[in-house]
Amino acid sequence: MQVAILAGGLAMRLGDLTRERPKSMVEAQGKPFLEYQLELLRRAGIKDVILCLGHMGEQIERHFGNGRNYGVNIDYSYEEKPLGTAGALKKAEHMLDDPFFTMYGDSYLSLDFPAAMRYFKSQNKLALMTVYKNYDRYDRSNTAIEGNLVKKFSKKEKTGDMAYIEYGANIFSKEALRLIPESQSYSLDDLFFILIEQHELLAYEVGERFYEIGSLSGLKEFEEFVRSTK
Repeated sequence: MQVAILAGGLAMRLGDLTRERPKSMVEAQGKPFLEYQLELLRRAGIKDVILCLGHMGEQIERHFGNGRNYGVNIDYSYEEKPLGTAGALKKAEHMLDDPFFTMYGDSYLSLDFPAAMRYFKSQNKLALMTVYKNYDRYDRSNTAIEGNLVKKFSKKEKTGDMAYIEYGANIFSKEALRLIPESQSYSLDDLFFILIEQHELLAYEVGERFYEIGSLSGLKEFEEFVRSTK
């Protein structure tokens, strides 16, 4: 199994913490956040990681190198200009397995990765979104499901049937990447909309909450989680 971590964002909500370093290098309890992600993936049996980088990404490569010191193999894909989350995957297409996982560079997820992949391979669809029944608890719910498919997804419009939130891990077949335009800024949100219209986006429910460091409050909560697990 392979995971592409999307870590090219500017992290504006973290203020001074990311003025001179990328979000993945923000420390929690003395360690860069990315180190926690790599530990999580290694425990799940995932050894191959593609880091999709942009803003100050060279700092990450200098620190983590080929990943051997962390029990994984890391390859790097750099954006020369901002391409968005889906555009970054398109640029890294030649490096990606079929199928592959994605994670965001600010997410820490309690997911059974092998089980999710087995389910995806059994369903003959282009993509899978992990979802969590959130009820606006940890962030604004943005997803509605029907049967085993995502029926609706929006970070802007809220409807009564949106009890779920995108959990932060996805699976894509390489065929899905054909829907992403070349060398343009394009987000995973844009790709999700197309996949939903084509009835090609599976929903995979996860029972445990997620953590994120995209905001100062999220970082504080993740640090509390780390302390509680020591």
